[in-house]
Amino acid sequence: MPHTHIAGDNIISLQHAKIAQKNFTVLSDVNLNIKKGRFCYLIGKTGSGKSSLLKTLYGHIPLASGHGAVVGFDLAKLRASEVPNLRRKLGIVFQDFQLLSDRTVEKNLRFVLEATGWNDKTKIEDRINEVLASVNMKSKKHKMPHELSGGEQQRIAIARALLNHPDLILADEPTGNLDPETSNEIMTLLKQVALENGAAVVMATHDYHMIQNFPGEAIRCEDGKVSVLDTAELFE
Repeated sequence: MPHTHIAGDNIISLQHAKIAQKNFTVLSDVNLNIKKGRFCYLIGKTGSGKSSLLKTLYGHIPLASGHGAVVGFDLAKLRASEVPNLRRKLGIVFQDFQLLSDRTVEKNLRFVLEATGWNDKTKIEDRINEVLASVNMKSKKHKMPHELSGGEQQRIAIARALLNHPDLILADEPTGNLDPETSNEIMTLLKQVALENGAAVVMATHDYHMIQNFPGEAIRCEDGKVSVLDTAELFE
């Protein structure tokens, strides 16, 4: 079980957090609170610490110092053995989809459910159908990943992220490999998913056109610091 639970409804809570990679401080004195149902962009130049921040949130990099809690897990006390439990409460979407290329869409999703402790065949089947329906991909259930377009693969990756009813979805440049029209579809989908599932979404992106099309809140990594702003401020 997690050592501590977050008070209140913050899905992410960082106080005076330091994020470091191999003894190099990437971000310092990070203060961030994100509530359920919020949609935030994570912006900043390459090398500004966006990926390091995401990796800290999903337990890939230990929190160097300060306080941090994600979906009820205390990052300062997180043991390696607890990381899988943390990740079960998160949905993670990568730029390169990371689908298993040797099996169908359905088997990709079944693999995740079985790996996270689901064993009732009917419930597994029902949940796979639910998430595929939510991303309009039910008809592609028996396709192999290579038979799908990039946008379709990313929809499947989002479906996979939703399987365990996550409180938080972390998306690392999810539209980075997609054309503008497909990117807009994926963004609409992510926003809709956040709304319907009550999950918070933190999405790292370089795509300022998209931020203009889908305004919202942004977490900016710059010069080793993190600030929160309204995306309208970026275009003044």
